[in-house]
Amino acid sequence: MDQGKIILSSERFRLTILRLCHQILENHSNPQDLCIIGIQERGVLLAERLKTELTSMLGNQPFQYGKLDITFYRDDFRLRDTPLKAAETKIDFLIENKQVLLVDDVLYTGRTVHAAMSALQDFGRPQKIEMLCMVDRRFNRHFPIKADYQGIVVDALDEAYVKVNWKEKHGEDQVLLFSGKHHI
Repeated sequence: MDQGKIILSSERFRLTILRLCHQILENHSNPQDLCIIGIQERGVLLAERLKTELTSMLGNQPFQYGKLDITFYRDDFRLRDTPLKAAETKIDFLIENKQVLLVDDVLYTGRTVHAAMSALQDFGRPQKIEMLCMVDRRFNRHFPIKADYQGIVVDALDEAYVKVNWKEKHGEDQVLLFSGKHHI
C-alpha cells in the first residue's frame, strides 16, 4: 500500500487549526450568533478541534455547535449497492437568522456541501452560511461552491486522493496526498 506524501505535518496541522480559529474570530465579532456545524463524519473531527480551541479563546462567550448527518440528502444515496448507514445529527437549536459555519475535512466536488445546505433547511433559515475545510481540492467542482476558510489548497489531478488523518483515529494529525484512489 502506498504511504502517500505528507503535505501537512502534525506541527503545521496544529498551526493551521489555530489560524482557522483566528480567522473565524476576525470575521465573527458576535460569537452568540455563530453556529459551527460539523458535517458527519470527518467534518465533525475538524469541528470538534475548532470548538475546543475557540472555547479556550473565547472564555465564557458562548456559540452554538452541532453535528449534521447528510446521508439522505446526498444525490447518490439511492445509487449504492449497499444501504448507507446514517450517522447522528445533533443540532438542538434553531439556525434562524444565525451565521452558520459548515465544517468538513476536504472540499472537492461540492456535493457534500450542497447536501448539507439542503439538510440545514430543516433547522431554520440562516442569515448566512459559510464553509470551512481543512483541504480545498479546488478543481473539479460539480457545484459553484467555494470555501470561505481553508487550511490548505491542493491542486491535484483527478486520480489523486487527499486524506486527512486525525490523532484520535489514526494516531497522528496530518494530510496525505496519494497518487491514485486505488492506493488507499
